[in-house]
Parts: sequence; C-alpha cells; structure tokens
Amino acid sequence: MRVKLIKKSISASGGENIRIDKFLANQILNMTRTQIKKLFLNGFVQVNESFAKPGSILKGDEIITFSVPETDQNLDQIESEDISLNILYEDESIIAINKPSGLVVHPGAGHKQGTLVNGLIYHFQQLSDINGPIRSGIVHRLDKDTSGVILIAKSNVVHRSLAYQFEKRTIKKEYFGITWGKWKDSKGVMSGSIHRKRTDPTSYEINNNGREAITEYNVLKTGEYLSEVLFSPKTGRTHQIRVHSAENKNPIFGDKKYGGGKNKAKGYIPEVSKKFTDAILNFDRHALHAKKITFIHPNTDDELSIDAPIPKDILKLQKQLKIINE
Repeated sequence: MRVKLIKKSISASGGENIRIDKFLANQILNMTRTQIKKLFLNGFVQVNESFAKPGSILKGDEIITFSVPETDQNLDQIESEDISLNILYEDESIIAINKPSGLVVHPGAGHKQGTLVNGLIYHFQQLSDINGPIRSGIVHRLDKDTSGVILIAKSNVVHRSLAYQFEKRTIKKEYFGITWGKWKDSKGVMSGSIHRKRTDPTSYEINNNGREAITEYNVLKTGEYLSEVLFSPKTGRTHQIRVHSAENKNPIFGDKKYGGGKNKAKGYIPEVSKKFTDAILNFDRHALHAKKITFIHPNTDDELSIDAPIPKDILKLQKQLKIINE
C-alpha cells in the first residue's frame, strides 16, 4: 500500500547560519533526528524548489518545503493553552500583544508548551499559517526576556503585507533600554554586521561575514554608571540591539549573554558593586522593552502606531538604580 505524503512549506526566517536539519528539528517538534534524516535521504526536503542536503547552511530567507507521511502529518500540531494575553490592539486583521518577559514566542527545542503561540491558538480561531502551525500568526519575534509589543496576523494576506513592510524596512520600531556606562555620543547609528557564533549557536557577534544590521540610538538620560536609551533598529537581526550595544561597550543592563550581567558589576567600590549585583539578581532579565511599533495597516493603508507601556519590573528597576546612578 502506497503511503500518501503531505507537503508543507515554511520560511527559514530565524534560521540564518544554521544547518537545515537542525532547523527542521526545531520546527517539527515530535519528529526525531533520525526521522528527519530519512526525509533528506528520500528526497522529501527542498529549499527554494531545489533538493537539499541535511548539512546545508541556511541564509534565513529561503522557503523550505518538506513532505511527511499522512500518518505523521500531526507532528507539528501545537497544543492550545489558556495563557493570559495582554492585548494592546485588535481588529479583524491584526492583534498587537504586549509580551511579558519570560514568554517564548513560538515552540522550539526545549519549549514545546507555554509559548505565545500556544496561547494564541487557544484565544483566536483565525491566524495566519504561512510559516506552519508552529508559528501561527507570528510575523516577527522578540527574545524570550525582551518585553513589549509584537504584531500577530489573522490571515495570510495580512501576514504577507506586514512581512513585506519588514523586508522593505518601512516599519518603525522603538525599544527602551537601560545600558551600562556613558555613551560617547548622545545619538548615532551602529551598523556592524551580525553573524551567529560558531562556538555558541545561541549567541551572535559582529562579523563581516554576517548580515547587515543597522540600529539608531538616542540617549535619553545618563548617570554616573548607567544610561537610558531609545533604540530604533532598521533591520531585524536576532539579538541585534543587544549585540550592537555590547560592541559599543554599553551592554544592556542584566544581559549576561553579552556582558551586561553581574560580572559587569565588579570593579566598582564594594558598596556600589553589591547594589548593582543585588539589582541584577532581583531583576533576572535584560532591561530591554519593545516600546512602540508603527506600520501601514494592510486593509486601510493608514499609518498605525501601537505603544506598549514600560512594564512594572523595569519601572521598579529604574527607581532602584536611580539611587545608585545619580
């Protein structure tokens, strides 16, 4: 009896510089590495309509097409969960969510449940599925510990329109961050290309072989040890603001991955170091918040801006740091 195959297509967005077999392992949650390897051996995986090898490195802008047996077609089905969502805006086409720190955007390795997508499919009947069930409605993403506004598409038509605006860099994004140190200039542009680290695939670095990344910044307030900064990324690379700030010797406060964690608190007088260390441990994330997003509404062609208020944990941190930083 011949087994019927089900063909699926997903975007490689977020998979730049990753082997395609590893990328698929994170996308098809309940399929083993051995099963995924068989997909390649049987010629069931294509990238931009060309047969792919498991070790091929993705650029992040490809379309991956793969076929699975009909009996396995539920391998990427996502469980709905009653997760509380802070809705900033909603109409018949778009949802804007104020994502809290600690919430992963979509399922992947180590995060099969408890993500924003699990909550979205519980609360909303209609979501875009261009990138498969694992990324239902997701047009762009925020890091797990970055809070703030994120757009959700209810249909594929709306998804394509928003994705096009991101691609053409016409969507305006503003992030509020607390960084270490005084900035050399009160405003400027950081433009180092960003590449995934070979020694640590969960981290990124400035590298000429990477993808172009541009971040504008405007220093709002500077103290003795820290600064409050408004960032406006013009590109959407993973960890972009965090990598650029670290490269500029002004890492995001609390960002242990890029030099802004408790080790940064060392080197000051003991009293100051202790206060900073306590603040970092109590805060337990990096101080970065997606504050505002401005785009053209796909249905009305009107410009729409959505603001996400600064969360309580950052407001509390500001008060705590003000005593140290003045």
